[in-house]
Amino acid sequence: MSDIQITAAFDSGNIEVLSISGASAALKIRRDRDSDFFQWFHFRVTGGKGRELELRLTALNAAAYPGGWPGYRAAVSEDRQYWGRAETSWDEKADAGTLTIRYTPESDVCWFAYFAPYSMERHHDLVAAATTSEGVDYRCLGYSLEGQPIDCLEMGEGPVQVWLYARQHPGESMAEWWMEGALEALTDPADPIARVLRQRCRLHVVPNANPDGSCRGHLRTNAIGVNLNREWADPTPERSPEVVAIRGAMDASGVDFSMDVHGDEAISAVFMAGFEGIPSLQHDQRAGYRRYCEILARRTPDFQTRRGYPTTPASKANLAMSTNQLAERFGAVAMTLEMPFKDHDDLPSEEQGWSPERSRLLGRECLAALAEWLDWQKGAG
Repeated sequence: MSDIQITAAFDSGNIEVLSISGASAALKIRRDRDSDFFQWFHFRVTGGKGRELELRLTALNAAAYPGGWPGYRAAVSEDRQYWGRAETSWDEKADAGTLTIRYTPESDVCWFAYFAPYSMERHHDLVAAATTSEGVDYRCLGYSLEGQPIDCLEMGEGPVQVWLYARQHPGESMAEWWMEGALEALTDPADPIARVLRQRCRLHVVPNANPDGSCRGHLRTNAIGVNLNREWADPTPERSPEVVAIRGAMDASGVDFSMDVHGDEAISAVFMAGFEGIPSLQHDQRAGYRRYCEILARRTPDFQTRRGYPTTPASKANLAMSTNQLAERFGAVAMTLEMPFKDHDDLPSEEQGWSPERSRLLGRECLAALAEWLDWQKGAG
């Protein structure tokens, strides 16, 4: 039979073809430009209808997070709407670490990705839909190194300045699925949570902080290999104009509450990371963060507080990271939300693992928790 065909020559595509024989292929993930980071993959396979594909991604022990491979299953779709999970196995000893994906497609075209991708076309649809909603103001905060706009959607008339931003790390596409769920809620005139938030807050929403990396199929960096979430202490137009744009707008508005939305390669749970190690940490600030996490954990079983990153010791916070910088700079209750690339251990899904659908629902729950948190904060004050 003829060989399958494999390509990644499209938005967020990333794979290098080493060899193809029939329905089997040896593949390699391309590194982020001018960087050692690699883990994101996204490619299309044609000619495989009814055949068991065997796709071997090699040399993965050197990936950014090799701990992300054990227990991981690749995302797969035949219509680019529904993303399931394919049978996937990991062997750290084979070809310097090999992830083997096996799947038998029912059609002649299928796509594989590290997580369900969120394309720049869908991003522009999201921005267009939000901008045409009543009471939403569009702002271009600045431009990326390759000239793409840093889109910001603003709404609400209240005094509390809320900043929600995602995809500093472009391969963490679940973050923009979260944004889609949040924006759908915020722009729904019948949604009571959205009405409360828009009365009490001015919301600033940046769905994609790193459009260049997203287009290029990068895991963690912008067009020149810069990790944006290590630039917040001293960003420059030459290295990180994306952060210059966002932080400048934050300086103009102030920040009371912020959430930086991410994905984690290794931990099979949804969790939060805070700012406990900042030099000027205040008791009320820390209490506000803890209370928000308690509310979210009560509202949805998809969030938990048992697993996560170690707490940073006092005065040891890295102020080049956005959550720490905003907590220190503004006295904000700031946080980093992490969702899994793998499944969710507490509520596993055999068909999808963690998914776009669950990311969108979590966006809504995070907003509902914010509305409740505002009531607590008012009482605490």
